[in-house]
Amino acid sequence: MVHVHEFHSGKKLSNSTTIKVLLLSLIIILLPVIHLFFFNSSSTPWLNFKSYFDNIREGGKCNMFRGKWIPSHQEPLYTNATCHELNDQQNCMKFGRPDREFLKWRWKPDNCELPPFDARSFLEIVRGKSLAFVGDSLGRNQMESLFCLLSSVSTPEYVFHKTNKFKSWLYRDYNFTLAAFWAPHLVKTIDADPNGPTYNRLMKLYLDKADDSWATAIETFDYVIVSAGRWFYGPQIFYENNQVIGCHECERDNIEKLSMFYGYRRVFRTTFSTLMSLEGFKGVIMLNTLSPAHFENGEWNKGGNCNRTKPFLKKVMGLDGGDLEMYLTQIDELRIAEREGRKKGVKFRLLDTTAAMLMRPDGHPNHYGHWPHENVTIADCVHWCMPGPVDTWNEFLLQMLRMYDS
Repeated sequence: MVHVHEFHSGKKLSNSTTIKVLLLSLIIILLPVIHLFFFNSSSTPWLNFKSYFDNIREGGKCNMFRGKWIPSHQEPLYTNATCHELNDQQNCMKFGRPDREFLKWRWKPDNCELPPFDARSFLEIVRGKSLAFVGDSLGRNQMESLFCLLSSVSTPEYVFHKTNKFKSWLYRDYNFTLAAFWAPHLVKTIDADPNGPTYNRLMKLYLDKADDSWATAIETFDYVIVSAGRWFYGPQIFYENNQVIGCHECERDNIEKLSMFYGYRRVFRTTFSTLMSLEGFKGVIMLNTLSPAHFENGEWNKGGNCNRTKPFLKKVMGLDGGDLEMYLTQIDELRIAEREGRKKGVKFRLLDTTAAMLMRPDGHPNHYGHWPHENVTIADCVHWCMPGPVDTWNEFLLQMLRMYDS
């Protein structure tokens, strides 16, 4: 902050004081120019020289990703009866979740409002365009939420593809294509132990090769939303140039031990560079940040659960350990890619859902993603019930499209 001292008339100023006053005046005059130069230098509002973690309110805008959950009387825009694309794993009402309190909250950003989702407005903005989710089951969670939110306005046609790693739908009235590519590691991956355990199976990750399931089909899409996270906690063998360079928790003495964060960073760098290298790609790349898990009373495979029925009303929980490093790695790699993208005319956006979802331990399926007699012992405190707080991600998405890409 610049403090302007008052000088009363009649006082004689020394030469040094006069110089100070002149310099101070010059700084005050130049401040608006400096402000405009820096804050308009980046195509991505949350990726400029000002700390990303600040509450940005320049030019009448605010950081919609920072705020709190407040009570709401608005009913969900869909139910498990009105949306046929609702995956059982997130269909909490179908499997008997007894409470509805988790549906009675809305996200309130600091210093501004987040408008509710408007399906017709969304479809008008994306008319004649295409949007793809690339990555893990949290990306699929958001895609299914978007599908359900749009179902009140338009029913799309399913488009058949030979592989189950690629699904798409055409909203013919709007000539809009919605797609999902299953690639939880984003890069080429091979199961190193097909007969191994269901969970924590050893995987081979080719860190410098994007997964062909999306890389060969993504070039014509207008919007690409990337997400990846939880799968990287498992054991992995890392490859570069088709050679083993190390591993994470592979329990092989003849391979150099590397942290999972080495692989995680390289995966995002490969993903972003692959998209930028596609000659025909002129789309917008969005990173959906790490979605927090909320296991309590034990780890995920040791009886942990998520029994809460209300959100945290204060920021009582923060990222730590591996989750924090993964989140910071994502942000760092997006910054690097954004700088390179400006040179090539490729836009990057940050869909930062992490802070809002940290406050929603009540939003997970827990044990309501299956029937009780199925004897599933592991609670799901990773994915999100639908309808539920995950629908807020698409409110963020719509607002980003309105502000920057409409």
